[in-house]
Amino acid sequence: MKEQKTEDVRMQEMPYEKFLRFGPEALTESELIAIILRTGTKDRPALEVARSVLQLGKPPRDGLLGLYDAQLTDLTALSGIGTVKAVKLKAIAELSMRMSTRKAREGLCMTDPESIAMYYMERLRHLPNECVHLACFDAKGQLLGDTRLSEGSVNLSLISPRTIFLEALRCRAVNIILIHNHPSGDPRPSETDIRLTRTLYDVSRMMDIPLLDHIIIGDRVYYSFAREKELYEQ
Repeated sequence: MKEQKTEDVRMQEMPYEKFLRFGPEALTESELIAIILRTGTKDRPALEVARSVLQLGKPPRDGLLGLYDAQLTDLTALSGIGTVKAVKLKAIAELSMRMSTRKAREGLCMTDPESIAMYYMERLRHLPNECVHLACFDAKGQLLGDTRLSEGSVNLSLISPRTIFLEALRCRAVNIILIHNHPSGDPRPSETDIRLTRTLYDVSRMMDIPLLDHIIIGDRVYYSFAREKELYEQ
């Protein structure tokens, strides 16, 4: 019995020791999570608990992506995961998203659809419902503000031009870009998306606050109205 307990302790220490010897890139996802958890239970070492955490996600959002979707109750339902550990894991998921967003902001360019899409990708591609953002820029192309216009089951068609341009005026924007996600993962625009975008484009010219683009975020893919020349077609 004592030998088994010693073996369990050794297994819990292995990912930490491996990290020190070879660096984080040499560890598997479960080993990295085991380091965060630090301990398991009497019957389940940390590495085994970590594997159960990775099994929470369902394809195509399995593995680490499952942490974005998992609720605290999902995590605490696992043997070896209490509230403290569940909060730590959710904090890690949030930090990873923020780090990715901060890195993407360094290369943000209002005339480069890919840089805009990458800035919003990690924030929006994981959401189960549609979310609409307005990015406001000054004359030099610097981001003045990022406003969430709606979140949840609100349809894009319910976002009025008035709401959008009141926010643009509040931010003293010179140019604006609309961004929203498709929870299905397919960024191709719907007929509603197309109609609203063309209406906003026309209004933006009258308001002298040009709509430079409307970008739809999918799962690791995006659609840019400006890049596809859809923004200007009537």
